[in-house]
Amino acid sequence: MIWSRLRGARRAPRLPLPGVCGHGRHTVRTERLLLYTPRTQLDLAVCLAAGADPEAQRWLGWDTVGVMADAGVRRSLVQLRPADAGVRPPLPGVPVLLAQPYEPRPEHGEVLMAVRLDDGRYAGYTELHPGTGEIGGWLAPHARGLGLGTELFRAAALLGHDHLGLAAVRAGYEPANTASARALTAAGFVPADGPPRHRLRNGRVIDARWVRHPSQTPPQHCPGARAVPPDADRTD
Repeated sequence: MIWSRLRGARRAPRLPLPGVCGHGRHTVRTERLLLYTPRTQLDLAVCLAAGADPEAQRWLGWDTVGVMADAGVRRSLVQLRPADAGVRPPLPGVPVLLAQPYEPRPEHGEVLMAVRLDDGRYAGYTELHPGTGEIGGWLAPHARGLGLGTELFRAAALLGHDHLGLAAVRAGYEPANTASARALTAAGFVPADGPPRHRLRNGRVIDARWVRHPSQTPPQHCPGARAVPPDADRTD
């Protein structure tokens, strides 16, 4: 991994420069976020910690949060910056996770972690399933309430259109989750058909609304794109 400071800013945080897309890995940048395929298992662990707090789990409903249920573990991880991981590890297991590479797996969909450009901290996570065109994601507690959800969902749409060749991507949300609804709308998603009820991984059944983001330009594939299943949404 190569690290650099923002041009012209001595005190700016060091940021990863993951390079061009290739071999199942992608890079996307928005106004305030840098998103890229995780490089290590530590990257993935921090992203999971960012969505494991009770506020996020109210909407995500994972079947288990494991060790991330410990508030102290979550706080230590989500305050971490990628550039700091090998310098000041906050937990005993961090060096081990840092040494383990993350390898993209087609069955897990396309995964991007987000880093804040202003302070270099892990900001969140988004994923896209190429077979269905469905996206999901969440923000770390310190990144909420700043309008970054709009950028996160916009980046997921860009990943689908300009990297994976999808003509449209979809997302579902619970109507009571007004923050997600606002962010998706601001990111250019429009209402779409979908099942009115959805079962979360923890078994809770919720009301569901669905939205769709159609590409405004011809979809294209980047060098990192893998083969897309035949049921993917390639056309409007």
